[in-house]
Amino acid sequence: MPGRNIQFGLYGARGVKGSQAVAQKLDELAGGIATPVTEKRGFLARVRYLTRSGRQREAARRAGFDVKPATVKNWFSGKSKPSRKSVEAVDRAYREVRRANVARHLKERLNREGRGTRVEIHPLNQSQVSRPRQRVVEYRHLNVRRWDRIVDAWEAGDEEALDDAWVEVIVDLGSQWGQYEYVTSVGFSA
Repeated sequence: MPGRNIQFGLYGARGVKGSQAVAQKLDELAGGIATPVTEKRGFLARVRYLTRSGRQREAARRAGFDVKPATVKNWFSGKSKPSRKSVEAVDRAYREVRRANVARHLKERLNREGRGTRVEIHPLNQSQVSRPRQRVVEYRHLNVRRWDRIVDAWEAGDEEALDDAWVEVIVDLGSQWGQYEYVTSVGFSA
């Protein structure tokens, strides 16, 4: 595995792991509450999302958000403010529960009944690398037909499994696949 044995950025190349770019894109597709959690409106919207049903409350509890109903009531009425720890717990639980809620839908949209989704891979930025050390890398695209492992790893928040699943996909680029382990961005839509 060529890309796993190098020191990325040693000569000035810039980019992110392809699996991280995929995770960012999946987060975008998952959508959600746009207002930041640090604002009252964004915080309360996330709490409302996590407490609107018994199933949501149970999922939030598993994700680490477990507060008393009275505390939630006080937050909504304005009688008390959440601590920084509570704000972080709400944001983390919201992301986990949101991912779990949209994962099945994303798999259906991305797999498209076996037709897959076209993925655009934009190569790493080599503008800071001296000329003799630059590689010839170009924009590439491929059609990913099986998204289940990628979405499952993203849903679980397992970066290592997501990286392994992504490497399994880019191997389809042929002998040059190691040049696309780090990228500036990965684009796809569903």
